[in-house]
Amino acid sequence: MSDSIVPAPPREELKKPETPSDPSSVKGFHWWRRTFQYKTGLGLTPEEKKRYENDYQFVLQRQQCKQCYDYRDWILKYSPTVRFMAQQISKLNARNNGDVLTFDESKIICDVCPDWKSGGFHPELGILLCQNRIRDKWHLEDTLAHEMIHYFDNMKWQVDWLNLRHHACSEIRASSLSGECRFSQEFARRGFGFEISRGHQECVKRRATISVMGNPNCKNEEHAKAVVEEVWDSCFNDTRPFEEIYR
Repeated sequence: MSDSIVPAPPREELKKPETPSDPSSVKGFHWWRRTFQYKTGLGLTPEEKKRYENDYQFVLQRQQCKQCYDYRDWILKYSPTVRFMAQQISKLNARNNGDVLTFDESKIICDVCPDWKSGGFHPELGILLCQNRIRDKWHLEDTLAHEMIHYFDNMKWQVDWLNLRHHACSEIRASSLSGECRFSQEFARRGFGFEISRGHQECVKRRATISVMGNPNCKNEEHAKAVVEEVWDSCFNDTRPFEEIYR
């Protein structure tokens, strides 16, 4: 899922692998040989096995990072939803700052995330895409659209992310407008286990509730559900900057 990043006590970060001491050991024939030895259990000491596991994580994260940035750049160029949101955020930038400040790739970074979420937004740092949680470019499109709606809301209304009503409202809008709750996505996740006529709304409520539960001011799931219900009508029906729910 995608989730807003709100100010909270620091959490333990996912430990990143050390850089291989010999760059050639993770390339070409050397990497193939080490992988074969590891998979078969032949010819590796315990220390070499541990070093391979570290290097494997290094290679994997490097590949994930490159793919994430490739997807990001493609989506920024070709996604109608993301391009429209970039234009709308740029207009708010110009209105708020008196200058034409465009929304571009510099506001979006890819990195490893320890949590099971696909992205996040921070009002001061911008948008994070979780390279180790992104399944494909279409998943990244939904995630980026979701976080860009948070970005838009924060600029237009100066959201207090520790205020549960503010947080819930933006989560409702982001899940509803990003496309992550469209029929095809819900069907892929849940099959026939949802009511088609209200599937979109149920998905939005469920995802907004989960996100609000991560807010440090939220007591529990029941508290999150109550806040989402409290702001539901006004926030679900607010489709700005779109005219209606397109995705």
